[in-house]
Amino acid sequence: MNTGSKGRTSKPWSWRRWFKSFFYAGRGISHALHTEMNLRFHFIAILLVSMLGIYFQITKTEWLVLILMMTIVCTLEMVNAAIERTVDLITEERTMLAQQAKDLAAGAVFLSAVASIIIGIVIFLPYVKVFVEMQ
Repeated sequence: MNTGSKGRTSKPWSWRRWFKSFFYAGRGISHALHTEMNLRFHFIAILLVSMLGIYFQITKTEWLVLILMMTIVCTLEMVNAAIERTVDLITEERTMLAQQAKDLAAGAVFLSAVASIIIGIVIFLPYVKVFVEMQ
């Protein structure tokens, strides 16, 4: 069975290959955490938001929304890094298209981060108001 990728053929499915895929994914996440400053920042934000969620005992639905947004932001940050590396691998020239690819990927991360901040404010503001009124 030909995959169409540089003449390689796909190997039959196996448990060993399936479990190795988790290793490779973990290695990718670890590499991103060690090399991507913005991803480390997002993980610190996740830790702080999680502590707030625990403290204010937010609802299950609120947790699900926060987890979804945390995942989207971190996933897009990693995709952004992959796009930047791919562009750098393909060309060392500073072309308009290469820069646009990098800027578009960075813009996607930015939009998701802004949406996450807005969602966080919408979720936590009522809890903060109650907390302040109790003081």
